[in-house]
Amino acid sequence: MIMTIVMIDNHNREINYLRISITDRCNLRCVYCMPKEGVSFIGHEDILSYEEMLRIVKVAVKTGIVKVRVTGGEPLVRRGVTDFLTSLTKVVGLRDISLTTNGILLEDYAEEIFNAGIRRINVSLDSLSADRYRDITRGGDINRVIRGIRKAHDTGFSPIKINVVAIKGFNDDEIIDLAKLTIEKPYQIRFIEFMPVGESTLENSLGYLSNDEVIKNINSFSPLEPVIPTRRDKADGPASLYTLNGAKGEIGFISAISHEFCNSCNRLRLTADGHLRACLLSDEPTTDLKTPLRDGCSNSELEILIRDLISRKPGSYQTGCQQIHRRKCATNMSSIGG
Repeated sequence: MIMTIVMIDNHNREINYLRISITDRCNLRCVYCMPKEGVSFIGHEDILSYEEMLRIVKVAVKTGIVKVRVTGGEPLVRRGVTDFLTSLTKVVGLRDISLTTNGILLEDYAEEIFNAGIRRINVSLDSLSADRYRDITRGGDINRVIRGIRKAHDTGFSPIKINVVAIKGFNDDEIIDLAKLTIEKPYQIRFIEFMPVGESTLENSLGYLSNDEVIKNINSFSPLEPVIPTRRDKADGPASLYTLNGAKGEIGFISAISHEFCNSCNRLRLTADGHLRACLLSDEPTTDLKTPLRDGCSNSELEILIRDLISRKPGSYQTGCQQIHRRKCATNMSSIGG
């Protein structure tokens, strides 16, 4: 029998979810994630090895982590990713392992990922227009993403969550079309508010769009019905879920700016260069795990570092719609892992 470990922080939140960025590199250059040019990628020797990441995960389980999501950059561009996923599924104590991808390589890797033991996958798709998709990703091919999503569905992934960053002046006229994808397919379309992270900025003609406006738009097409979960896992994410009448899928809303959910935040983030972060929208507090690892620290010492960061996790990032242009996080989203 596996003993359940619960780690409660100083704000009475159960910290049980770890997001791991395995690389800061990506085969796209989305405008809200990376600057157009001048990105300084982390050197190969400064990136955590898969063995180092696995060791951190195994120790993190001792602090109460039960859920892991693998992210990037784009995780599928790192060699050996499916072997790493296989190893993750063998970590005793983890209940949920998933992957976030931009979908460009998903058609090629879907079966390998599934065979590695992963069943849950998130795919980023901000537009259904090939031209718009190419613009926001600075050169991406939407057809590869669509084929990847279909391949994931045919392979057996469930749920397939499709992440949409809602942007005023860019894809706000596609909101209903994106929501309609849930009618015939069991996808979960998730509208995510743009968050001011790193050096990337939206163009002057584009802007922040609250999910309140997105919900109003969808309701003008068909009333959204709240999804009442039969069992809410404490490791679940922050999305508020709805469905359209008769739809096979769901529509989720992640409203980090307009409806701050810091009081229920249950996650930590491990960056590719070995820094453990307590908050997405703030560069503090952060703990360097790579240096102690490479200096020969024990698992007990590593556990103390993780527990210490949890104890310093802030209660709120203290932002909101009225402060949308204020940046508290200077690190690019591609380096943090979203």
